[in-house]
Amino acid sequence: MEQLKLGDLTLTWLDGGEYHLDGGAMFGVVPKPLWSKKYPCNDNNQIQMRLDPILVQTGDLNLLIDSGIGNHKLTEKQKRNFGVTQESMVEASLAEQGLKPEDIDYVLMTHLHYDHACGLTKWEREKLVPAFPNAKHIVSQVEWDEMRKPNIRSQNTYWKINWESIHDLVYPFQKEHQVIDEITMLHTGGHSAGHAVILFESEGEKGIHFGDLMATYAHKNPLWVMAYDDYPMDSIFFKQKWVPKVMEEEWWLTFYHDKDYRALKLDKEGQILAAVKRNKE
Repeated sequence: MEQLKLGDLTLTWLDGGEYHLDGGAMFGVVPKPLWSKKYPCNDNNQIQMRLDPILVQTGDLNLLIDSGIGNHKLTEKQKRNFGVTQESMVEASLAEQGLKPEDIDYVLMTHLHYDHACGLTKWEREKLVPAFPNAKHIVSQVEWDEMRKPNIRSQNTYWKINWESIHDLVYPFQKEHQVIDEITMLHTGGHSAGHAVILFESEGEKGIHFGDLMATYAHKNPLWVMAYDDYPMDSIFFKQKWVPKVMEEEWWLTFYHDKDYRALKLDKEGQILAAVKRNKE
C-alpha cells in the first residue's frame, strides 16, 4: 500500500475496490478527443477508477477518508451497470497496518454517494451494522439531510442501506469544521449539494483532498467537471479559486478515484513536481 508523509500525518491508501464509469459522463461537455488523451477508456467508453479510502494517522488517532464500495451491497445488475470488477478489501488493508475497523476514530465523508458510502455499513447475520462502530462520522449537514431525503435525481445514489444503521454515529457540520488541529473539512457543494473537501496542514506542509471536484488528475482544469455534478458551476467556481492557490503554494493533492496517482504536487504551471503513484500489481 502506498503512503505519503505530510508533516506529522501519514496517509495510507487502502483497497476499496474498482469500477468503470462512462468517460463521457465523467468529463461532461469536454470532447472525448481531449479527455481520452489524459485518461484513456476501454472499448465501451468506460474509464477505470479506484474506490480507495485514505487512512490518515497522527499520534494515536486513526482517521478514514471515505469508505470504499463495500461488500455485497450492490445487486448483480448494479455491478454490471457500474462496471464493478472488485469489491472492497478495506478490512484486510487495515489488518496489514495492524488495525481493525474498531480502531478507526473518525470517518470523514466528502459526500455520501453510493461509491463513497457503501463501505460505511456491512452485513452481519443478515443485518446491516456500522463498519466502523467506534468512529465519529463527519459529514456536512446539507449532505446528511439530502442522504435521508433524496430528490428525484439523487435517490439513485443516496441509499438507506448506507445510512440507517450509522445514524447515531453521524456528526454533521455547517460550512467548516476543524476535525483535529491538522485537518479541516470545508463544505463546497458542486458535485453534490453537501460535498466537502478536506484540508491538511502539518509542520509547514499543506495538502487538499478535492473529493469528486477533482476525481482524477485529469480533472485539475476548473472547467473539466462531471455530468454527474448536480451543481457544476459551483464545482467550477471552487476549483477556479483553489487550484491556482494549491499550485502556487505547492500543496499535495490526494485522490480517491485516480487509477494512476495517489497524490501529486504541482508547480504553478501545472507540471508535476512530486508524485505518489499507485502500485498496480
